[in-house]
Amino acid sequence: MVSTQAEQSNILLELEDVKKYFPIKGGFLKRNQGQVKAVESVSLQLHEAESLGVVGESGCGKSTLGRTILGLEELTDGKIRFRDKEIQALKGREKQKFVKEMQMIFQDPYASLNPKQRIGDALAEVFTIHTNMTAREKREAVIGLLQEVGLKEEHYERYPHEFSGGQRQRIGIARAIALNPSFIICDEAVSALDVSVQAQVLKLLKNLQEKYQLSYLFISHDLGVVRYFCDRVLVMYLGNTVELSTVEELFDKPLHPYTQALLSAIPRPSVHSKVKKVRLEGDLPNPANPPSGCVFHTRCPIARDICKKEKPEWKEYSAGHYSACHFAGESIV
Repeated sequence: MVSTQAEQSNILLELEDVKKYFPIKGGFLKRNQGQVKAVESVSLQLHEAESLGVVGESGCGKSTLGRTILGLEELTDGKIRFRDKEIQALKGREKQKFVKEMQMIFQDPYASLNPKQRIGDALAEVFTIHTNMTAREKREAVIGLLQEVGLKEEHYERYPHEFSGGQRQRIGIARAIALNPSFIICDEAVSALDVSVQAQVLKLLKNLQEKYQLSYLFISHDLGVVRYFCDRVLVMYLGNTVELSTVEELFDKPLHPYTQALLSAIPRPSVHSKVKKVRLEGDLPNPANPPSGCVFHTRCPIARDICKKEKPEWKEYSAGHYSACHFAGESIV
């Protein structure tokens, strides 16, 4: 992936052939009997103050990719650079600084909250671990965070069960921005919320991005949300990247047949919509035994013999628009 000198100057995060495999162990001695290839050779760049969406079916490797970037899953192979420093080589203070710079917002914030602990105390733990603030300073900082995400000072004393789903997600956002990070992974951050609440949380995330110049890796299965929120979109299938483009070009001129199928499934407001829905036959292949050649060929409506034998090259077809398909741009309708 080639970038101009101007683009290189504001690259925040860079992935180079990132792989994450999970061992399959079996038998009495629990010996390694294979590998689940959850993420396979992912390369991309994320710029400062950019929102990059990651989409695909369940099991395509979206969340594993995010967890691997943060170090929650151990990297199998490849390189992850943050501010031009390789994350795996960081130690001591540099490692601690990296932890502060990169945060995550989960789909279910309630699962990560202690039901017996006040919200104020839960948020204050961040400052206890990473700062030397006094108790008074921590309380003031937590109240400031609550107000920043649209909550009130009185919410400091409440417990997790006293909040709605949208309010709990705001608490998750408050915890993510507490240490002034520059990069946040949103892992299905709004998928469990009602549509009206989704809009409020997305607006909050956008406002925070503008205020603090945040970069987001926005993992989602909702292409409508991605179209509204993101600048670029990465499409994944069975751990592989199949297309990367700006939001506008991806929705207007999708190149990969899998992307076309995903876009055709978006609900349309009109019953007279002319967009033909494409139904993909079969199930997602086993990531422990992926198909040869193009991983999508077993479900692709335009697959030919070459697709079964040769893995397609990751190519740039227009400025910033990449795809991995032998017949990129051919319509599947």
